[in-house]
Amino acid sequence: MVKISDFQTKDVVSVNDGKRLGHIGDIDINLSSGKIESIIISGQGKILGLFGREEEVVVPWRSIVKVGTDVILVRMQQSIE
Repeated sequence: MVKISDFQTKDVVSVNDGKRLGHIGDIDINLSSGKIESIIISGQGKILGLFGREEEVVVPWRSIVKVGTDVILVRMQQSIE
């Protein structure tokens, strides 16, 4: 069993290009089935985290390749700039 707080401390990395996408900011759960539908990676602050935020990245659960002890590997359909 894994806690949501454990998920939030892991780095999310794309297996396509090895790019670090960030940390999980939120999780989308289907209340009917109780299953995780997607993870939401919070946008990073533009200037020292103070002025504005980049857009969030939504990663469908089916795109997660592996959940490791320190990293979550995801396979994204398109590159995230």
